[in-house]
Amino acid sequence: MDNYTTGVLFGVGMLLLIVMFIPWFVATSRGIKNTLAIFLLCLFFGWTLVGWVGALIWAVVENPKDKA
Repeated sequence: MDNYTTGVLFGVGMLLLIVMFIPWFVATSRGIKNTLAIFLLCLFFGWTLVGWVGALIWAVVENPKDKA
């Protein structure tokens, strides 16, 4: 592989890694108390569509710490 292909593959991989952890970023910014559990769900099952959507729903639906 040439350097261009390697760079493109690295960039796509990093983008997919960032997208995989979007639910965790949402949970952290909202102040959700189960942030660690959402992170672990993203880490182990975020690459599946079901795990990613489940983590995103969990991060959006749960009430933040200060309101619970």
